[in-house]
Amino acid sequence: MTQVVACINGIGERVEAICDTSAWASRALQAPLKLLHVLDKREYPTSEESAPLSGTIGLGARETLLEQLASLDEQRGKLAREQGRLMLAAALERAQQDDAFEPTTLQRHGDLLSTLAEEQNSTRLLVLGKGSHGDPLGVHIEPVIRALHRPILVTDRALIAPKKFLMAYDGSSTARKALDMVAKSPLLKGAECELLMVGPATFDFKKELEAAERSLINAGFSVNTTLTAGDVEEVILEREAEVGAELLVMGAYGHSRIRQMLVGSTTSTLLRKSPTPILLLR
Repeated sequence: MTQVVACINGIGERVEAICDTSAWASRALQAPLKLLHVLDKREYPTSEESAPLSGTIGLGARETLLEQLASLDEQRGKLAREQGRLMLAAALERAQQDDAFEPTTLQRHGDLLSTLAEEQNSTRLLVLGKGSHGDPLGVHIEPVIRALHRPILVTDRALIAPKKFLMAYDGSSTARKALDMVAKSPLLKGAECELLMVGPATFDFKKELEAAERSLINAGFSVNTTLTAGDVEEVILEREAEVGAELLVMGAYGHSRIRQMLVGSTTSTLLRKSPTPILLLR
């Protein structure tokens, strides 16, 4: 796992936020930055992939219409590829200005998920942008998070060396792995950690939270802990606002079917509602 991959598929301020965030991450991790633009083949098919026409239209007229449609598809595809190249060129220039570590660009014509899966073995961190109304990348976001077993940072604003982050911790194997990743990674070193556990103030919960706190303190983090009962999503969102966290860190989805239902729902809700960037760890 060697590179930071940033998906540059939006426009305007969101692309700038992804560039600035991924540039910071590449510097912090000393990992090369790859700026990726994927031209969706379903939206911009090649002439060979265009859907066939059927019906009672005459053969000659049908052939003419097919040729015209293929020409239009080709023109749309060329314009979209050129727009993507210009977007990548601007993103590369911004990343270089941000002193990103060894930035490069890649444009693909295909499927976003398949492309990211191909890049997965060499990906240390994936940076995605949120879409409008808190809907990150539309229908793409959840399949990407579920399919890729790599840290994913989802943001709609520039995140650069956050001073404070909130980590949602539930004591599960996924959460413990996430805790270990935070402790060992240079990405958030120097930031203050607000460690939150949602549950009853029982001996077992307190013991689990204390063990997590010790792990982070031993890794050099300044840690404040909170154990409180309530609705998981509501407590996390309220605590984010109370402490002024610049980043939410949490495990994403689980392996068992029941855990996928519970934690998956929490992940999806927070992706929609959290006002801060979210670092999802698998």
